[in-house]
Amino acid sequence: QVQLVESGGGLVQPGGSLRLSCAASGFTFSTYAMSWYRQAPGKERELVAAISSTGGSTNYADSVKGRFTISRDNAKNTVYLQMNSLKREDTAEYYCKRMGLYDYWGQGTQVTVSS
Repeated sequence: QVQLVESGGGLVQPGGSLRLSCAASGFTFSTYAMSWYRQAPGKERELVAAISSTGGSTNYADSVKGRFTISRDNAKNTVYLQMNSLKREDTAEYYCKRMGLYDYWGQGTQVTVSS
């Protein structure tokens, strides 16, 4: 069965960095586009970044452009989200999603940006 397991979240000060990982299993990872979403308390879940199956194409929410980088390692079945220059408004639960005919979500990892 499809499994997506996020890790790497935590507490970080404003201006700091974190790298999230999403380990995938149960499907042919290299044939699916992947994405990261986030959901802050009281807000709707929003797309943060997406990456094509080969990694050759990426796109980002305007709010994270220039600060976040999505990447993937198809040999390791893992997608990453490097987050730099973190702001308080980046505080949210971050989710990995397999894109396609059927959506699959991970369980999420909490990112808290606070001094």
